Amino acid sequence: MIVSSVSLLLTSRLLWAVASAWVIAQALKIVFSFLEEKKINLHRFIEPGGMPSSHAAMVTALLIGTGIKEGIPSTIFIVTLIFSLAIIYEALGVRRAVGEQAEILNQIIRKMAREGKIKSQNEQEQRYLKETLGHSPLEVAVGSIIGLIIVLIWLA
Repeated sequence: MIVSSVSLLLTSRLLWAVASAWVIAQALKIVFSFLEEKKINLHRFIEPGGMPSSHAAMVTALLIGTGIKEGIPSTIFIVTLIFSLAIIYEALGVRRAVGEQAEILNQIIRKMAREGKIKSQNEQEQRYLKETLGHSPLEVAVGSIIGLIIVLIWLA
């Protein structure tokens, strides 16, 4: 029973569409990071924030796929819609605000270290707060487009 359920889950085209949307969006972060920094940063694959939003890609693929498979008036589509909106709101709002606050706190730490008000370590060794946590509206839009395209490819 459990083996057959897992087997059915692993053969779900919707599951693979959602997973593919996430992987592609995360991989594109490496590409965009390279274009900006002129160096390959493989760590971007597991980091939050940045272009494009893998959260938006994933929940958009899930939402559209659920609509295709179950129908837009279905209860599960409505649940997925609310879930998707909450995830995207959180990526645009809360996580973005936390990233902006981290940027300001890091500036304060650097300034206080330069002024000798706090014990300073070497700049390379200094630990700073992660600043890229949330997403801009453009990053969410691009992630959503990726999710839409990927789910349509998988479920067409």
